[in-house]
Amino acid sequence: MRQNGERWRAPYASDPGATRGRLIPEAASPTRSDFQRDRDRIIHSSAFRRLKHKTQVFVHHEGDHYRTRLTHTLEVSQIARALARALGLDEDLAEALALSHDLGHTCFGHTGEDALDGLMRAHGGFDHNAQALRIVTRLERRYAGFDGLNLAWETLEGLVKHNGPLLEANGAPTPRWAERGIPAAILEYDAVNALELARFAGPEAQAAALADDIAYDSHDLDDGLRAGLFDLADLAAVPFLAEILAEIDGLHPDLEPSRKIHELARRVITRFVEDVIAESGRRIAALAPHDVAAIRAASGAVVAFSPAIAAADAAIKTFLFARMYRHPGVLAVRAKADIIVADLFGKFTAEPGAMPEEWSAGLEDASEGRIARRVADYIAGMTDTYAVLAHKRLFSTTPDLHWSPESRGLPLAEA
Repeated sequence: MRQNGERWRAPYASDPGATRGRLIPEAASPTRSDFQRDRDRIIHSSAFRRLKHKTQVFVHHEGDHYRTRLTHTLEVSQIARALARALGLDEDLAEALALSHDLGHTCFGHTGEDALDGLMRAHGGFDHNAQALRIVTRLERRYAGFDGLNLAWETLEGLVKHNGPLLEANGAPTPRWAERGIPAAILEYDAVNALELARFAGPEAQAAALADDIAYDSHDLDDGLRAGLFDLADLAAVPFLAEILAEIDGLHPDLEPSRKIHELARRVITRFVEDVIAESGRRIAALAPHDVAAIRAASGAVVAFSPAIAAADAAIKTFLFARMYRHPGVLAVRAKADIIVADLFGKFTAEPGAMPEEWSAGLEDASEGRIARRVADYIAGMTDTYAVLAHKRLFSTTPDLHWSPESRGLPLAEA
């Protein structure tokens, strides 16, 4: 057991006492590790608070029981801590990465990101991970000595690379980035503070990435069922879920639907978490890493699903894509949200002065690309509510994002 109440860490865990430090040096805290300070800075950031009113799939008007970016982030954080604890990783770093992973998401969930990406295509596109990096390195303006949050190198590395390396060993973009290239914001920061884009992130970032997948699968099934986009019988199409439902029926016959949905969601999380712990233990034993550098230098992720659970994860995502993300009701709302984002982008790029002074300052003689990026930063920071109100202030008509029973494809009696 370590002194000062620190938890035990495996030799391959990220050690806050051996951090590569911050871009702008700061005196050490007498009461918190660098990773604990990063977690706290993220929680106290403006971008984190705004997650409360940014949605996942449904617009906020639909109901208070569906996930927002904030509730999703908290669920990811809980799962990431559980994985880190079981694997002997640094829980504070895993938590910081979980809490920061969605900071760059726009209003209206993935709809807003897709819309902004299309509108920004001539100027480098828009990517929520790159936007999160912009937020924590320059857009947050709270501290007297620097812009951004001045996070530790390990936190920034994990934020950028939690889904794996961005570059091949030869310097070419990985397949995910081969067509469009690495986002400029990441390359610009990497030139100042190299994040080793061709190597894997530390194990805490890998744990946070899987926690995100686990939370998505579980809570999107939960939200989709409760919204009536599909029902429990439809889940027979996914053998992994059908097996869990059969288990629930055997243990709790005639269980009311709301409780059955919760039992399904919690069992999905449990099976996935237990699988990650077991599979990661096998991979760690095979690699026998003596330090975190060996994790980064590995040829593949060390914290991972087993092949069987990876297949189940893919099957769940395929089901959700068809039955939830592409549901006619969801697509109808997405189309309306697209209009709001496009209208705001067009207005602000044509008239930067229509933005608040803190956003329009210095754009009098700016290039088209610089104006567009500033506008994208402004819109990306908006909550769903703020974007709707901004549109109503600037335009005579604003699309109604409320759902109706008809838009969900449900009979009136079931709404």
